[in-house]
Amino acid sequence: MLRLRLLVIATTIALAACSQSPGGADVAPTPAPASTASASATAPADAMTSNPFFQASTLPFQAPPFDKITDADYQPAIEEGMKQQLAEVQKIADNPEPATFENTYVALEKTGVMLNRVMAVFNGVTAANTNPTLQKVQEEEAPKLAAHQDAIYLNDKLFKRIAAVHDQRDTLKLDPESARLVQVVYDNFVHAGAKLSDVDKTRLKAMNKEESSLSTAFTNKLLAATKDAAPVIGDKGKLAGLSDAEIAAASRAAADRKQDGKYVLPLQNTTQQPELQDLADRATRQQLFEASWNRAEQNDANDTRKTIERLAQLRAQEAALLGYPNYAAWKLEDQMAKTPATAMGFMQKLAPAAVARATREAADIQAQIDQDQKAAGQPSFKLQPWDWNRYAEQVRKARYDLDENQIKPYFELDNVLENGVFYAANQLYGLTFKERKDIPVYQPDVRVFEVFDHDGKSLALFYCDYFKRDNKGGGAWMDNFVGQSKLMNTKPVIYNVANFTKPAAGQPALLSFDDVITMFHEFGHALHGMFADEQYPTLSGTNTARDFVEFPSQFNEHWATNPKVFANYAKNYQTGAPMPQALVDKMKKAGKFNMGYNMTELVAAAMLDMNWHMLGADAPVQDADKFEATALKKDGVDLSYVPPRYRSSYFQHIWGNGYAAGYYAYLWTQMLADDAFVEFKDNGGLTRANGDRFRKMVLSRGNTEDLARMYKDWRGQDPSIEPMLENRGLKDAPKK
Repeated sequence: MLRLRLLVIATTIALAACSQSPGGADVAPTPAPASTASASATAPADAMTSNPFFQASTLPFQAPPFDKITDADYQPAIEEGMKQQLAEVQKIADNPEPATFENTYVALEKTGVMLNRVMAVFNGVTAANTNPTLQKVQEEEAPKLAAHQDAIYLNDKLFKRIAAVHDQRDTLKLDPESARLVQVVYDNFVHAGAKLSDVDKTRLKAMNKEESSLSTAFTNKLLAATKDAAPVIGDKGKLAGLSDAEIAAASRAAADRKQDGKYVLPLQNTTQQPELQDLADRATRQQLFEASWNRAEQNDANDTRKTIERLAQLRAQEAALLGYPNYAAWKLEDQMAKTPATAMGFMQKLAPAAVARATREAADIQAQIDQDQKAAGQPSFKLQPWDWNRYAEQVRKARYDLDENQIKPYFELDNVLENGVFYAANQLYGLTFKERKDIPVYQPDVRVFEVFDHDGKSLALFYCDYFKRDNKGGGAWMDNFVGQSKLMNTKPVIYNVANFTKPAAGQPALLSFDDVITMFHEFGHALHGMFADEQYPTLSGTNTARDFVEFPSQFNEHWATNPKVFANYAKNYQTGAPMPQALVDKMKKAGKFNMGYNMTELVAAAMLDMNWHMLGADAPVQDADKFEATALKKDGVDLSYVPPRYRSSYFQHIWGNGYAAGYYAYLWTQMLADDAFVEFKDNGGLTRANGDRFRKMVLSRGNTEDLARMYKDWRGQDPSIEPMLENRGLKDAPKK
């Protein structure tokens, strides 16, 4: 996932952290504690100049000086950064000279340097290593940042200059990237309400403030709710089926929460939990599933339902004020899909096939349950969502003679990273990597690598933070500490974050194959950022449409199963022996197993998101649970044993991470990624020639041209849905 950052010209502003799935131990020690609540731009000048964000970092690539940054530094730097940018913007707006591309658009790109610097780091730390002090800063600054954004986008004098240049763009003889900047920035201002009346701008500002506060509150409530909901198990026997390493991790998680002698199963951000595959005790499985399903619906201070109900209503009202029938129509205007009808129509082509396949899979699983219960002399039971993963794994073992625990020893984390993820990047693009232990990090588990291009020149810094923590958001994502821009003379400093279970001391970090795919996915985003080669920050790297930005990441997943790449990393962590060919063949045969379930839970979540954001402004406040049930039934994805990947009450992507009316992008970009891989296969697969062409025409282009045209120019044709249907196991199922 790419974490969305709200763009204020060249300034990155994220108002909330990522979704959460608290991990086990290893919470980072908090930097020097401080009360930041009263810090502001009124801090003495000497105190401000000593703030580590006041000047660009002297570290390589301007990497954040985490050894010097304290919690007390963020809020005054944010306040000072906003103050500086508003002064810079007002100077542009008040310029008595006629508006030109240079004195308006380029000047805007150069504003907000300090704010951008602090927010990039603040967003990264609050998502991956937060604490109560930083959460308080987040909550206090969120409405201020929203007001700051409005002060720029709704500045009438500034917009008149923006519009003046835009109106004469055809006569300016701009280079293609500059012409694209003019169109994108102008559209961003209009999209944000620049053409509204003064009265409506005032109303919109109030709405934006409230929305940012609600979004931040949702994120922090969910982080606490997810931590609190993790089941505490007193009887080790209830954990039968888990490996010794998993039980040790659960014990360590309990000890970290002062629950010595017990076991804690921390929740990940999704509905289903990894341990459900192995837990033998059905009551424990149900306890774990229900803890996940109901994590944010406990009628306590961390219950998120009232928050999301108001958010949905508020967004619909904002859209109406901006002249759109609903929030989804406003949000999709600048996306590849363009309209909610197109996005929903696309998903409606997938839903029947996914549901049909999931229904067949459920019949196989129910038969396995019946067989097992009969063999044990016990009455059978009806398949429930907490049974699916365990008995699906048994069906897979029976059908393909494949056990997940057979393959994990071949996927040790460091080996997958260096001999899989990095190796594929070397084969395709000529990249090499060198670990840097001299670059300070925000948490001891974080590693840093310097990335070198095919010609040996230093290209980027790459941070990776892979293990769960209670103070880390859930899921996996990529973002920048420093963005690339020729104008600003900056190179990319990029990070990947995930939530893999941290092993006990001295034990290897063994991954599931899903975890392996996650590593390749997030590194696809990283490549998109590393290869950025743009003049202007606004157009650089991953600053593209939501339903395009997941394309490079999902495309990169394909290299995890490339025979040459797979053979290079799938080696036993104890012996170094490659995975036996017989086991490789079993994995291939089982490659599309459980695809019906996987696609149905994803489509259900994406449709649920779209339904929330297709509400009109005149719709009453919804009851979250009733709305969800009705929407899933209406769209034909209400299978009792296949719950959506995210329930509304913990759907962080859409309430806090910028994927509102955009979660369909994962499906849309699967289509792009699977179609793109056909192009590679047809032209020799894993070759430098293919990689270099893809880099030149797609990965390095950012948002410098129309994205549909960019894809077609590279591919030679518009994307087809057929490779996706084939690759995702839906080809043989009925489609609308």
